[in-house]
Amino acid sequence: MRILVVEDDSRIASFVAKGFKQNGYLAEISSDGEDGLQKLQTAPFDAAVIDLMLPKMDGLSLIERIRKGKTPVAIVVLSAKHSVEDKVRCLRSGADDYLQKPFAISELLARVEAIVRRVSREAEVERLESAGVEIDLLAHIAKREGRRIDLQPREFALLELLVRNRGRALTKMQLLERLWDYSFDPQTNVVDVLVCRLRNKLDRGFDTKLIHTLRGIGYVFRPE
Repeated sequence: MRILVVEDDSRIASFVAKGFKQNGYLAEISSDGEDGLQKLQTAPFDAAVIDLMLPKMDGLSLIERIRKGKTPVAIVVLSAKHSVEDKVRCLRSGADDYLQKPFAISELLARVEAIVRRVSREAEVERLESAGVEIDLLAHIAKREGRRIDLQPREFALLELLVRNRGRALTKMQLLERLWDYSFDPQTNVVDVLVCRLRNKLDRGFDTKLIHTLRGIGYVFRPE
């Protein structure tokens, strides 16, 4: 699970990120609202822990922007504000939960895990479709324009990940972490090889290419 901690207090941010990492999660930190929004719009996260009092863009505005953009991420507000009005305002703006400071890291972990489980169940689908590509997640079958594509398990997983994040750039490191479940040497070419294999199978015989390389960034699925 990938977590973004949006908190301008470096001590609290480090404490929260460390707590997630010690429990086996990937955690990144943003120190202001604008940077947090940029990260959430350009990389896939399962959850965001957001403080309300943020520089550049306050937490409430950040939540509203996230929901307006329909970014699929669970949101837990972490704030020193204790009033019922503040809690209601955050929940109505799109937050999934609200935890007051001071807090226990174990409770924060439990709340985030519960929300992500719920969101995952609600978002669970059996089929993905985009740009003529159809993915049957139950039968493990991929097609383009009705033509079946014979994919190996990791190629299928890569295609699913790209289609789920269509239009959004995924870095090589993100693909390594999602598809191999542990970190390779960042200089390894296993991602490039896998993308090349999938691209050859997916685009063969079609004029429109769907998987594109973004130099210095990574890869993106979109018709051009």
